[in-house]
Amino acid sequence: MMWQNTARSLVVPILAIFTAFVLSGGVIWASTGDLMKVIGPEGAFAGLWQGAVGTPRNIAGTLTTSTPYIFAGLAVALAFKCGLFNIGAEGQLAAGAIGTAFAGFAFKGLPFPVHLIVAIGTGLVAGLAWGAIPGALKAFRGAHEVIITIMLNYIALQISQFLLGGPMKDRAGGNVIARTPSIAPGAELPMLFPGTPWQMHWGVVLALITAGLVQFFLTRTTWGFEIRTVGANPHAARYAGMSVAKSIVLAMGLSGMLAGAAGAIEVVGVTHRHELGFGSGYGFDSIAIALLGRSHPFGVVAAAILFGGLKSGATQMQFNTQISGSIISVVQGLVLLFVAADVIIVWLYRLKPRLRPPTLALAPAVAVAETGVGLAPVVDPVLDGSRIAETYPVTTPADAEDEPVFTGNKEGDEDRISGPPTRGDQP
Repeated sequence: MMWQNTARSLVVPILAIFTAFVLSGGVIWASTGDLMKVIGPEGAFAGLWQGAVGTPRNIAGTLTTSTPYIFAGLAVALAFKCGLFNIGAEGQLAAGAIGTAFAGFAFKGLPFPVHLIVAIGTGLVAGLAWGAIPGALKAFRGAHEVIITIMLNYIALQISQFLLGGPMKDRAGGNVIARTPSIAPGAELPMLFPGTPWQMHWGVVLALITAGLVQFFLTRTTWGFEIRTVGANPHAARYAGMSVAKSIVLAMGLSGMLAGAAGAIEVVGVTHRHELGFGSGYGFDSIAIALLGRSHPFGVVAAAILFGGLKSGATQMQFNTQISGSIISVVQGLVLLFVAADVIIVWLYRLKPRLRPPTLALAPAVAVAETGVGLAPVVDPVLDGSRIAETYPVTTPADAEDEPVFTGNKEGDEDRISGPPTRGDQP
């Protein structure tokens, strides 16, 4: 059953992409009236392929374009693992870019690679701080992360506009563009395969390494296990002794740090400065990428490369067909629609109903203690009840009738201790 679910998790996104391209081709055909502009050797899809992966230079360009998508997609996916919807990647990316650009041009005299590490580190810290704000408000005040992150996006962009047009503006040579000065050469990211058609910056490699580290963190560390458990069932996680608040703040902070890394790598690897309108759309596209990648780090990498290829190939497709490059946005929107509402794909291609993955069975006493009626099963197939028991041992009345039982309620009120009365409690 596990391999069947894995196969299905791959089939649905692939069919979603295929269906999105078919419908987009229909839109192009309807707008041009020429089927050859869709499937011909000089048609839209041929141009899209050529512009994305047609030559080594185009492949390098696609990978470079995909790099911020990978970081931002990982940011949203990590938050998803904790049951959080981080729509603030746009603002967190801007915070990371501002921090990196400031460290890149303001810190003088630092040698390479110290200056590069300081610049990237500043961006990571800025993104982490901006992401931890909604996490803390969610954990300790009950504020909804969707509303908070949307509002923080506007705040970050307005702060960015103020800084780029004022204190951080590049005033050299009578410049009138809202942008920072160029970062120092010691803060620039070196090139991979310089002087060849495969030339790209080392950020591509860093993005792939980061995806592996995120996968390791989620599946091989205690903090990652707690994040996934809280995302699967916060009530069971709380009963097992895990701090739900800590996991929420940690997940949102790390999510913000990954989004900040997207902005940092773009500054040190591509633009070498921060300017108004920088990275617009990356944060919101990352939501579609995380959904398409099923919140799996390696799935996010594949989805990010797809989106990077669409963006890189849009120019050649527009040149071939003389239609607006906005058709790429139509493709992305359709992919997001079919992945988010995969029931459409299931119905359209007559796929079998989805098999339920193995669940984490909860002891009846645990369910009664938490809700009084029972808990919904944890649906993360990676979670294992024996691992929870081993890592977070708890004592239940079935194990020792005279031991008190922890029964913290789901509203976060003071913990309750139930058990036989002690001598001091007796009249």
